Amino acid sequence: MKIHEYQAKQILSKYSVQIPRGEVASTPSRAREIADKIGPKVVLKAQVHAGGRGKGGGIKLAKNPQEAEKISKEMIGMTLVTPQTGPEGKLVKRILVEEALDIARELYIGIVIDRAKEAPVVMASSEGGVEIEKVAAETPELIFKEYINPATGFLPFQARNLAFKLGLEGDTFKQGVKFIMSLYKAFAATDASLAEINPLLITEQGNVLALDAKMNFDDNALLRHPDIKEMRDLDEEDPLEVEASSFNLNYIKLDGNVGCMVNGAGLAMATMDIIMHSGGMPANFLDVGGGVSEEAVKNAFKILVSDKDVKAALINIFGGIVRCDLVATGIVKAAKEFGLKVPMVVRLEGTNVELGKKILKESGLSFYPAETMREAAEKVVPLAKQQERS
Repeated sequence: MKIHEYQAKQILSKYSVQIPRGEVASTPSRAREIADKIGPKVVLKAQVHAGGRGKGGGIKLAKNPQEAEKISKEMIGMTLVTPQTGPEGKLVKRILVEEALDIARELYIGIVIDRAKEAPVVMASSEGGVEIEKVAAETPELIFKEYINPATGFLPFQARNLAFKLGLEGDTFKQGVKFIMSLYKAFAATDASLAEINPLLITEQGNVLALDAKMNFDDNALLRHPDIKEMRDLDEEDPLEVEASSFNLNYIKLDGNVGCMVNGAGLAMATMDIIMHSGGMPANFLDVGGGVSEEAVKNAFKILVSDKDVKAALINIFGGIVRCDLVATGIVKAAKEFGLKVPMVVRLEGTNVELGKKILKESGLSFYPAETMREAAEKVVPLAKQQERS
């Protein structure tokens, strides 16, 4: 789950991570009130789930409260387009009004889970204020890493190593070490999957603050954090992803035109791989789970055919725990209720597979059967391309 910058800063401040003074506003008059309190100079920052806001006009400096009100009138209600929003952009409903600070240096600090190492990793770079992916690609030697042993946690000497490599000195060094330690404490305590400060600000006075903040959280751990769960902003999420989550389905929107419905994350990844190997591009990741039921198939089918980008669909089900005949019955019922809006290739394997195939064949509906994953992919990709052209 993603949250807004202002929400991330609220969480971080609870763990002694230093942040600029600021408050969120949803009206121009409220923005002026905040600027009166913390100004006169303030920075107005659009609150959307996307990076690159400055490039799209989503971060602006106001020299006084009057100017803050004027700028906020333009920002609140605008559609902000950044490299991460796509051409459709995102509607700005609120802005963060923060004190303007003197900038001496902009650094980077971030914490993620390294799946290959099976451990959290704290990353730091002197190249803050730019996309870390660009730094990694062009100057990887400027990214410093400290891997964390989950048994011992993040140790002070590791934070000191990073602060030293960032070139911090004196009191700023001490602040930097404390900042990094506090950031990891917040990361671990909230079951975060990402905690990123970009840029990490060093002021002219040598103070260390989080000028920006991004946090993502493990969905499976949100039951332990009801306060964080309440921060979810459904308006910032894809409507189909929101609908899928209400049915306990795992759905992620992608950029292709081949819809995928499978049971099991591993099978989903393999299905997307073979679609790409066959020259296609998946339109989504839709996992109905290992214990899939007729109702789950129906709900998943509805989501699949509701996506206007899906030009053909591949249903790939392995009946281990679940029976293929129950899945086939669910597919047929859903197809009759919602209609076969796009060509649909179905591959079933496992328990009661022959009965499942019989149900599909005798349904009177135009499914495209497939025996293997390769055959399924080689059928669905041309169908999608054909629908794209028509």
